[in-house]
Amino acid sequence: MSKRRNHDPAFKAGVASKTLKGERTMSELATAYEAHPTIVY
Repeated sequence: MSKRRNHDPAFKAGVASKTLKGERTMSELATAYEAHPTIVY
C-alpha cells in the first residue's frame, strides 16, 4: 500500500500559478507532476 505524499507550499504555489496562467490544461499538469487531476483543481 502506498503512502500519501505531502507537498510543500512552494510546490503547490508553483502548480497553482501554472494553472492560473493557462500554460497547460489541468490534466497535463496533473500528469507532469504525478498528481491526481482532482488535486490540481
